Amino acid sequence: MSTVNALFGSMVFNEGVMQSRLPKDTYKSLKKTIHTGVPLDISIANVIATVMKEWAIEKGATHYTHWFQPMTGITAEKHDSFITPADDGAVIMEFSGKELIKGEPDASSFPSGGLRATFEARGYTAWDPTSYAFVKDKTLYIPTAFCSYGGEALDKKTPLLRSMEALNKQALRILRLFGRHDAKRVYTTVGAEQEYFLIDEKLYKQRKDLIYTGRTLFCAKPPKGQELEDHYFGAIKPRVKAFMAELDEELWKLGVLAKTEHNEVAPAQHELAPIYTTTNIITGRCVLTPAIICWSRGSRRMKMRNFFCFSARSSRRWMSIRIFCVFRLPARVMIIASAPTKRRLLSSLCSWVMS
Repeated sequence: MSTVNALFGSMVFNEGVMQSRLPKDTYKSLKKTIHTGVPLDISIANVIATVMKEWAIEKGATHYTHWFQPMTGITAEKHDSFITPADDGAVIMEFSGKELIKGEPDASSFPSGGLRATFEARGYTAWDPTSYAFVKDKTLYIPTAFCSYGGEALDKKTPLLRSMEALNKQALRILRLFGRHDAKRVYTTVGAEQEYFLIDEKLYKQRKDLIYTGRTLFCAKPPKGQELEDHYFGAIKPRVKAFMAELDEELWKLGVLAKTEHNEVAPAQHELAPIYTTTNIITGRCVLTPAIICWSRGSRRMKMRNFFCFSARSSRRWMSIRIFCVFRLPARVMIIASAPTKRRLLSSLCSWVMS
């Protein structure tokens, strides 16, 4: 593994990359938009899009996607390539400011909470410049909000951004009352931990309830309940540690501040906790983390129901596992994955019921 300093954020179009690659005036305009909400001129957006495309291509990207969080319980993405036909029959790689700022996916099949009829299909994605773009699986991911033609929120990012702005406005009023006129903006921060179970693939295959429903439906009473303090903060087994090490590496590449990891109370239960940061940024990272767990190197095939089921095999010690995830967005994300070595430990999961 490379040094953490070199690895961290290496696949993220973060502030350091923007400052080094963007023209000085363009960088200042973008920073003004991020901090004050001033609309971004299309000429500035074109420059940013070109630089972002060139950086993404250097990282191996061939496509881009507006990455958003509709009210389906999972994220959504539509991938478009950078290619544009040329007059000589070849192609050139292009990415415009218009494509960066706005997308128009078909919104008819996304839930709207009864805001409009199904046939009213028009929906728009809008670039959120406060969340950094990143490259994953040869695709440039651009975090976006998703709303209807009339401005109704069709996702979970739009209400979050609006609530952050409302808190900023009212918090500044309070600060003014105390004579703090130097404050320009108030940011909300959060750090959401994520807990998961690791279940050995051989044992998983013997549990039809886990395979077909993603939860425990029948079981024996666990030998011990929540008093399993011998496992809590216990020594992490080598196979699990290898899994955590690779997970950290992949998360750090994408700028996820994965900080703390330890054994939880139940056997095979573990926790990952990031460093808290700005609310909308950490929300995106909490959505991204289970996807990285499931799409780690070695993943071979995927089954999709109301949860995601992944089969992973590789020469790595921890990869002989079956991983399945249940997403609840954008707040707490519960993940069920793999690893006890004795069959009897599975019974301790029987009391675990996911709502």
